[in-house]
Amino acid sequence: MDMIDQHPEHSDALVIFGVTGDLARKKIFPALYAMAKRGVLTLPVIGVASSKWSIAQLHERATDSINESGGIDDPDAMSVLLSRLTYVSGNYKNPETFAALREVLGTAVRPAYYLAIPPALFETMIQGLRDSGLAENARLIVEKPFGRDLASARELNRIARSAFPEDAIFRIDHYLGKEAIMNILYFRFANTFLEPIWNRNYISSVQITLSEKFGVEGRGAFYETAGCLRDVVQNHLFQIVALLAMEPPAYRGYGAVHEKTAEVFHAMRPLSPTDMVRGQYESYRAEAGVPQDSDVETYCALRLYIDSWRWQGVTWYLRSGKCLSETGAEVVVQLKAPPQRLFADSHPDGRANYLRIRLSPRSAIALAARVKRPGKEFIGDQRELVLVDEQQGAETPYERLLGDAMAGNGALFIRQDAVEAAWAVVEPILENHPPVVPYFSRSWGPESANRLIEADGGWINPMPESRRE
Repeated sequence: MDMIDQHPEHSDALVIFGVTGDLARKKIFPALYAMAKRGVLTLPVIGVASSKWSIAQLHERATDSINESGGIDDPDAMSVLLSRLTYVSGNYKNPETFAALREVLGTAVRPAYYLAIPPALFETMIQGLRDSGLAENARLIVEKPFGRDLASARELNRIARSAFPEDAIFRIDHYLGKEAIMNILYFRFANTFLEPIWNRNYISSVQITLSEKFGVEGRGAFYETAGCLRDVVQNHLFQIVALLAMEPPAYRGYGAVHEKTAEVFHAMRPLSPTDMVRGQYESYRAEAGVPQDSDVETYCALRLYIDSWRWQGVTWYLRSGKCLSETGAEVVVQLKAPPQRLFADSHPDGRANYLRIRLSPRSAIALAARVKRPGKEFIGDQRELVLVDEQQGAETPYERLLGDAMAGNGALFIRQDAVEAAWAVVEPILENHPPVVPYFSRSWGPESANRLIEADGGWINPMPESRRE
């Protein structure tokens, strides 16, 4: 499926605001290095920050970043990255900073601006670009979160649209850049056998798990401002739901995909407190910056409904949390049992066939089907038959998304109408929600989350590490 509607002109400069921050160090520099290794980093990269650094200090930060992310295994590529990297220091509120940026941009006429800065600074930055004339013919790249609720998401969009048209705004959710997430879209629509069963007639429920073994790791103060619902569920998990639930696009192009995913969000039934379980792992309140009476969830489970012709009556279960038993991300599509039970052991545990889509840490697609044991008796076992396993050498999410944004390819980015529709689904439970309940570290979360899904046979946990090889 060709996901590019047209062939827009490529950006001729990349400007990274907040280049001295953690996002640049952990994600952006490694992505740029990977692009240099593939020979596609051909444009100037201009870092902008308030720190009074020299270019040598910025080069040192970039080098440290690559060493931390896996080491420099291609000195020539590292030299290319450093040769393209320049720096502008200045206050974001000072027009002189943007005048200095204009001078460094030189002959570039189609820059891409990456706002690797806190959302509180977006308005100042975008106004500076607009007032200096630097927003003309440019692209804007912004990171999630896209607001904290529906009102703030709309305000953030108003600010962005004051200087940039919608097709020049690229909202990054790095999860959409993962190879396994892209494979959901391909798997859905490249295989004929799925379509006849991909509906309420054959699917009883869908569950999505995104689990992490580790905790907040010193980021307690930040997590107090977010929580699992805002940080993971409303964006990452909702995007997976949209790809699984969307109708076939009417034409080949990312605009059609955006239309169909937005339709899923609009069809989602707004959540109520009875659809939600919130948990907090036992040692969370011992984290720096976390108050002793914290009610912020480190675990969230939701029961979701999509009121559409295809999915009416199918229950979607979403859960994510920290300090759980395994690190992994999986989708389980639970099929309905056969209409007649010909064999006594067809599904003795109440679990009919299912499709498991493992997204991380190693991607795979498997079908759970019953297979007869040798002998005269009609007795069998349910086995997972692996259909697809991970391919090596895939681009990292940030490498892919940076390249796509600079090329003007919006396939893997989020449109504003989808952002607002997703916030509208969770809006009723952002403040009106049940209190957190404690759960033990290295468990699968609160017991009440099991009761949420017991009508559909319970959770299927991500495959343990010992079985992933």
